[in-house]
Amino acid sequence: MNKFKSLLLISIVAFAVSCSKSSSDNDSSEAKVDKAANLLATGDSAKDILSNDTYDKLLIEIAYVTGFKPTEAAMADFTEYLQEHTFKEDIELVYNELSSPSEDELTLQEIADLETRNRTAFNTGSTLAIYIYFADAPAEGDDLEGGLVTLGAVYRNTSMVIHEATVRDLASLSSSITEADVETTTLNHEFGHLFGLVNLGSDMVNDHESESENEDGQLVGDNHCNQAVCLMRSELQFGGSTGKSLQSTALAQYEDGVKSSCRLSGTTVLSLLQQNTAKSTNTVPLDAECLLDIQANGGR
Repeated sequence: MNKFKSLLLISIVAFAVSCSKSSSDNDSSEAKVDKAANLLATGDSAKDILSNDTYDKLLIEIAYVTGFKPTEAAMADFTEYLQEHTFKEDIELVYNELSSPSEDELTLQEIADLETRNRTAFNTGSTLAIYIYFADAPAEGDDLEGGLVTLGAVYRNTSMVIHEATVRDLASLSSSITEADVETTTLNHEFGHLFGLVNLGSDMVNDHESESENEDGQLVGDNHCNQAVCLMRSELQFGGSTGKSLQSTALAQYEDGVKSSCRLSGTTVLSLLQQNTAKSTNTVPLDAECLLDIQANGGR
């Protein structure tokens, strides 16, 4: 009898240990997230964003520093922009409030490091996840008085930053332009690069990529549009006549493979919005050539 009780006790303990180990393994498996698909180059997910071939839902994580949450009006316009140019009908915004990194300015690498620590949304199943960080600090090298300020930047296939503090400073310079106007234009322009524009993941149907001087003085394609009126035109990045200085900053800001294909210039965005205000609209559209590229790569 004692022998029977001993065997029974051993069996019970072995079963309990097995269940515990199995449960632990399952928890570990469920907790593991594959982030590789969200760590690619800008434009690499263009077709996945535009079409429903692989993903039919967009999950957009809005990570913002306390006090720097984007306006509801801008987020509504941004969502409408995505629905207009992609086949995604299911678009969910989730908000993630964060403490300030307490920096006077932010490099692109610091922004990428903040994403590594704070991002919670990644691709799963048929859901494609996007991360947008609204910062309380300007970009490194900004000069508000000199007109060289960065409103936003894309640096991976599903990652971008909006310098919300700079957006607000810029909007305050005009009585006819609101924070929502500047936020919307910045979001839409930067997301245009995630659409693969221009020549950045969505092939051009017709050549319309503008060229700018690189650090060696050579003219190279700059992933922006050369059409006169377009949300993706190069002047929005390089700032018109003051563009050469901003351009060198934009192309040089990278570390460990993190690089921005665009840093949006505040001066030219404000000028464009003021011109549009005179036409009774603050919406800056994509031109016909960019629309052709989007449609050819699976978008509307």
